[in-house]
Amino acid sequence: MEFVFAGKSQKLAGAPVKVGQAAMDFTAIKRDLTNYEFFKETEGKVVVISSVPSLDTGVCEFQTTKFNEEASELSEDVAIVTISCDLPFAQKRFCGTHGIDRIEVVSDHRTLSFGNAYGFTIEDVRLLARGVAVIDKDRVIRYVEYVPAASQHPDYEKAIEAIKALV
Repeated sequence: MEFVFAGKSQKLAGAPVKVGQAAMDFTAIKRDLTNYEFFKETEGKVVVISSVPSLDTGVCEFQTTKFNEEASELSEDVAIVTISCDLPFAQKRFCGTHGIDRIEVVSDHRTLSFGNAYGFTIEDVRLLARGVAVIDKDRVIRYVEYVPAASQHPDYEKAIEAIKALV
């Protein structure tokens, strides 16, 4: 799969996930440097995974703050996770500066566990491509979008519709 980053076409590592496929577990790093174990942390919830290249860019900032705002309108049965390869220290600073307090923000920088399992790793730059996956309580992928370029936004309305259909 191809993804445009910094004006260049980049190859994504791993196979893209598809609607109807079983979700895969992954491990990332929380802002306090402890492990984030996806299945353990989201047990019994509808989950939104919001993948961004770097929180310190305009589209990524918007995407993260948008899902943080949406979280207040959704059921407590919904968990929203933003994941990037930013270091946990940068994520902590970003969340504090932007009031991100309703979603989990985790780092995939150590092992690319999420990026490789879900097909979001941009091979040559070791960052994550932009996209959204919605997973139901039975751990089945019900919506997925791989945004074709880092400069483009995901379809927020379709993602929110997919979430609301599951709660």
